[in-house]
Amino acid sequence: MTKLLYVAASPRGTNSQSGKLADAYLDARLAGEPELVVDRLDLWSADLPEFDGDKAAAKMTFFGLGQMDAPQQTAWDQIVAITQRFTDADEYVFSVPMWNGGIPYKLKQYIDIITQPGLLFGFDPEAGYSGLLEGKTAQVFYTSGVYAPGAPAKYGADFHATYLDWWLNFIGVTQVNVTRFQPSLLTADPQGDQAKAISRAREMALQPA
Repeated sequence: MTKLLYVAASPRGTNSQSGKLADAYLDARLAGEPELVVDRLDLWSADLPEFDGDKAAAKMTFFGLGQMDAPQQTAWDQIVAITQRFTDADEYVFSVPMWNGGIPYKLKQYIDIITQPGLLFGFDPEAGYSGLLEGKTAQVFYTSGVYAPGAPAKYGADFHATYLDWWLNFIGVTQVNVTRFQPSLLTADPQGDQAKAISRAREMALQPA
């Protein structure tokens, strides 16, 4: 049975443009694959811990800097538990609006919590970093109000898709499909363009794995 983790990065609920795309994709997937298990992680209602000193110190022990004491081990166990939910999934769906050229800070916080040595990546002084996830796929739905790929610099820059694409590859998720609704505001036909983006999202659900 396939397990899909949907990471919702917008706080706008049913008004979220990226969320509408992700919902259209998931509805189409479930219609054709009713046995699919969907685990929804709403980052704005999730209890995400601060990546504080104990967690940072615990992480650095993997690079040979000291040993975990009891508080650090407790902090690390919390990280492991949160990351397990992510690694247990076979597929990922991300709904990601652009915020100030990048990703929402709640998504960055989540990424910083789970991107840990021995959990999502390995490191070798000679070979460098290596992603530890294998055989997983991701569907990413990007939206922005003004920015669009190829638009003049006065409309913004992309530290949004470029960052998330890099991160997914970094942890070993190399099969990534992208659907965009950019821009969602500065377009002659917002409703028409939204409908086309939703249609593309549904079509992605029908693509063979």
